[in-house]
Amino acid sequence: MRIGLSCGLMLVVSGAMLAQKPPAKVPVPAKEQMGFAAIQQTNLRTDLAYIASDELEGRMSLQPGDEKASQWIARQFAQAGLKPITNAGGLAGYMQPFELIEYRADRTEGSVTLARAGKKTVWHAPQAFGAYKHAVDITAPVVFAGYGITAPELGYDDYKGIDAKGKIVFVFDHEPQEDDPKSIFNGTGNTRYATTRVKLMNAQAHGAVALVVVAEPNRKHLTNAERAARIGGATQRVTPIPLQAIADDEVNIPSALVVDAVAAELFATSGTTGSALQSAIDKDLSAHSMALPDTTLTLHFRNSIERRGFVSNVAGLLLGSDPTLTTETVIISGHHDHDGWSPCPPNVGGVDENGKATEPGTDCKLIWHGADDNGSGTVGVVELAKAFAANPVKPKRSILFVVFASEERGLLGSYWMAAHPLRPLKTTRAMINFDMIGRDEKASPQTDGLIEIPKDTTNRLNLIGALYSPDYNKTVAEANKSVGLVLDDRFDHESALNVFFRSDQFPFVLHDVPAFWWFTGFHPDYHHITDTVEKIDYVKMQKILQLAYLSAWQFADEAKTPVFIANPMPAGAKR
Repeated sequence: MRIGLSCGLMLVVSGAMLAQKPPAKVPVPAKEQMGFAAIQQTNLRTDLAYIASDELEGRMSLQPGDEKASQWIARQFAQAGLKPITNAGGLAGYMQPFELIEYRADRTEGSVTLARAGKKTVWHAPQAFGAYKHAVDITAPVVFAGYGITAPELGYDDYKGIDAKGKIVFVFDHEPQEDDPKSIFNGTGNTRYATTRVKLMNAQAHGAVALVVVAEPNRKHLTNAERAARIGGATQRVTPIPLQAIADDEVNIPSALVVDAVAAELFATSGTTGSALQSAIDKDLSAHSMALPDTTLTLHFRNSIERRGFVSNVAGLLLGSDPTLTTETVIISGHHDHDGWSPCPPNVGGVDENGKATEPGTDCKLIWHGADDNGSGTVGVVELAKAFAANPVKPKRSILFVVFASEERGLLGSYWMAAHPLRPLKTTRAMINFDMIGRDEKASPQTDGLIEIPKDTTNRLNLIGALYSPDYNKTVAEANKSVGLVLDDRFDHESALNVFFRSDQFPFVLHDVPAFWWFTGFHPDYHHITDTVEKIDYVKMQKILQLAYLSAWQFADEAKTPVFIANPMPAGAKR
């Protein structure tokens, strides 16, 4: 694995360097000491006990518990003296509301139908499955577009030589050469092009009416569906969590997922196979896209429920002290929603309306408390807002504190804010995003066999996105000399877990903002009802927030701000 170096300084520790000692501590600058000292475990315990309490019922987006969380965050921002933001309606406050559509796809009614040679083949879930915020009936010819990526700065374009206008585009998941350490697509890690949303946006830009995705035929990892199924927390629910989408989203075409057998049928008239096409693309990054002869698909999606409602990102501003630099911004963020609650299945006990344990067979509810995910991040943002407010000296640039809505439903709050920024993104110098900063990383079914976990993670913090801004990474490493955490970059060098685009920093990365996800790693309680406050490591959480405080100070004060690297290239890679 790669280790970023600058002037002899180790920026992140990974691979063969895991045994190296953390940097020696240096004193906290005098002008920052009061705020640094204000970050206390007692505050973290008190606040997280409320955010992850039974009263908030797991903070499901569009549910009363999540609204209570939003209101609590707004009160904390007000008490800290943060300046209210101005929303799109011109009203001052701490809320940035936006409208969602909540829906539940009818898997029995939905279908993908192939018309060929006068015959029709109909597939239903799980062989082929799609979901969209409205009912869909789309019939169109199919074009194969490789990985669905257009990357002119890399000289790569899957849409070269094909006409996608009015067509359904069929693509592979992920991106080329992901097992090659020297690939221009960030070696063995993910780039911004690997996620379905980016592929949807690209298909839409080329005039496509829908997107169909299949896992890469030659993959050496689980499909996304297989990986998600390993988590297992949803198996205790009486009914699945409904889907949500931004009502006025940038994406306005639907997508479907198909399994390998369906993909083989789609390629049947092409004279080749998916495996051969992937191998050809991966060999030299040349386009092998084509119209699929005599191949027309019909996407028929229906929802059993559809309803609209509003949620809110919560934001407050600490104005910078420098008259010129105050117009520039550093963002500190997290998300306040989680997975809510469910009635108890038969023979399972839970808690009643008063929070008392109940016996199996009685009326009760199971609550996904989300203490680590992301009660820890929510409380972390609030604690840092209070710490900066308590410090008599303010940094030169302004700091925007944000706790996003609806992250668990698809990063909806952060996608909304990135598209409707409260402060200009061109002058946003760095973003610190907290998502799960309260636990030690442990082996779990989701990660087993996919990533190596160090034996001791009690003092370890994962930084995700480091390759996109070595400058940012250097600043954090320098600040860490006063804290002494072990900084780990493993998740920047793997593609099986899709970690890079699974939290709220990613929509801002798409806008070229130096943005890192601060993350203590997965554990067996991830998205289970057992993610509760008594398992939080408050000592470690305090150290992470202290590091974030010092790092944010530097981002807000340093003369040379972090540079964003649009396409990080591993050593030896050639365009």
